[in-house]
Amino acid sequence: MEKVLVTGASGFIGSFLVEEGVNSGMQVWAGVRRSSSRKYLQQAGLQFAELNFSDVEQLTEQLREHKELHAGWDYIIHCAGVTKCKDREDFMRGNYEATKHFVETLMALDMVPKKFIYLSSLSIFGPVRDDDYQPISEADRPMPNTEYGRSKVRSEEFLRSLPAFPFVIFRPTGVYGPREHDYFLMVKSIAQHVDFTVGSQRQDLTFVYVKDLVKAIYLGIAKAPIRRAYFVSDGRVYDSRRFSDLIREELGHPLVIRISCPLWLLRVVTFCGEWWARCTGRVTALNNDKYNILKQRNWHCDIRLLVEELGFQPDYLLERGVKETVAWYKQEKWI
Repeated sequence: MEKVLVTGASGFIGSFLVEEGVNSGMQVWAGVRRSSSRKYLQQAGLQFAELNFSDVEQLTEQLREHKELHAGWDYIIHCAGVTKCKDREDFMRGNYEATKHFVETLMALDMVPKKFIYLSSLSIFGPVRDDDYQPISEADRPMPNTEYGRSKVRSEEFLRSLPAFPFVIFRPTGVYGPREHDYFLMVKSIAQHVDFTVGSQRQDLTFVYVKDLVKAIYLGIAKAPIRRAYFVSDGRVYDSRRFSDLIREELGHPLVIRISCPLWLLRVVTFCGEWWARCTGRVTALNNDKYNILKQRNWHCDIRLLVEELGFQPDYLLERGVKETVAWYKQEKWI
């Protein structure tokens, strides 16, 4: 039985990665912090690995124990990371430095897996194609305009700097689905009769349902050549209204007030949000990164490599994915 470690297992995407690994008959370890919630990690046979990426000495001892107990893992899916931070420097600490410590410790302990799957992001490219609305491709040079994107780029560069290290990188676009909190805010807002849009210029959006992202990653374990990177989306491009229209449909077409927020006003709001976060010490979604993400006009990416090399075909286009997601929010009484 093949052994896989999923880091960040208590998070939205990580919990689905764990679930799929168990369902496919693999021996799965959920990489968590001691304080992590295990609400969605209740599968029979699932094992746990407490990992502290910020403390190299402790991480070394934790990994050494697993080497002695079961000789490590055949595959590692490194999903752990941060998407919101109080301080900008925390993105580098939580994404780049944590990945660097982890990989260097694996190498020092001779625990390098057959494949190290790294979950990156389409956001590493930034507004590289905002001028012509062409699909973002592997040939484009990353232009990240968020701290999150910069930390992910640096992590990718580190992996590429290691000769023969067996990485496979996935760069998903916006990931939505059950258990997810950020897109849920849009669902909640529409349920409360308000629909926000940003800017007046055309915006091309892409999405991937969480189960399709998980499907792509496990195809990568089975089929991907090492030292390769893949964009992940459902292969379609949507206008800025499509997602909210589908949510409204699943909510029974509630009356909504549509508010279009100009970019200058969004800039003021996110600036104030970032200032408030620094004053209170609380993490907020209203920050400089969020402004640049919402400001970007083109999120179209080229997934041909994913289709041609791994045989990926999405099971969920946006209509089906939103239907299942909103049904889950209702079932769990989030709305």
